[in-house]
Amino acid sequence: MAKSITLLFPGQGSQAIGMGNRFATNRHYHLFKKANERLNYDLHQIITSGKEDDLKMTFNAQPAILSYSIILYQMFLETISSKSVTIDRVLGHSLGEYSALCAAGTLTFEDAVWAVHMRGKFMQEAVPANTGSMVAIMKAPEEIVKQACINASKNGSQVMPANFNEPNQIVISGHLAACQRATKLIIEKTEGKAKAIPLKVSAPFHSNYMKPAAIKLKEFLSDYPLKSNSIPYMANIDANEYKPGTDVQTIKNNLIQQMTASVLWTQSILKLPENTICLEVGPGKVLSGLVSKINPKLKVIALDTDGGFNEFKEMIA
Repeated sequence: MAKSITLLFPGQGSQAIGMGNRFATNRHYHLFKKANERLNYDLHQIITSGKEDDLKMTFNAQPAILSYSIILYQMFLETISSKSVTIDRVLGHSLGEYSALCAAGTLTFEDAVWAVHMRGKFMQEAVPANTGSMVAIMKAPEEIVKQACINASKNGSQVMPANFNEPNQIVISGHLAACQRATKLIIEKTEGKAKAIPLKVSAPFHSNYMKPAAIKLKEFLSDYPLKSNSIPYMANIDANEYKPGTDVQTIKNNLIQQMTASVLWTQSILKLPENTICLEVGPGKVLSGLVSKINPKLKVIALDTDGGFNEFKEMIA
């Protein structure tokens, strides 16, 4: 009987200097060089021996994470080439949705690298430095977070939920002052039980403040070479699964809306069947941790670990 597989692709923040070093002798590692050629600068050097601050830049971090994710994906395909394994669906967290769509055949590797580099630039340019903020809210009920964002928003100073990462972690995003007001309201409403952790990000992603970036992305994608997906994929904006052969314009619209909409990660994971094996295909194991908190019954393996591929091979043996 074929194993049911769900592939998870991580988003920004999972990057690290030296990521991929453990697989530097693998033949698929050359994709980093292909990324260099498409970008026309040495991204690989930044990843292997650059400064963390350079790798953190949105327009570097996004193609770096996507490149390593697709290296791992190609290694995964090789692992299952002679096995009875079905990829039931792919999904990614924010930027990871592009990696997922690349895996689903919607974008070539080179086109995906260029798309996320440009997406990163659009996002970086959308808001003046130090005017926006993102804050991870821990241990606060969803309704309290949503209401606090509504109450804290004023004309010209708004905040909204950006990422529903797991039941006890919702990230809010928006104008710096609005984020501070919302945080204060949430802590008051939960009688101090909630915790707030400001994130080290360069802009308020997944908020209304990304509208300029969404407009630029719409124009960029208007004649960009996307194809229909060959594997089902789940979209961040609605946690719905899109069948193979989904209309290209629908996929483009999902990516454009994703700029200003919340990432419904918790909602997506809750829809997965419990018999599926989740594989985290990308740097780190942040998503593995989130999945185990959303639904502890799901089996999840991070491939970017010393034993990740071996554990998976044993499972499908």
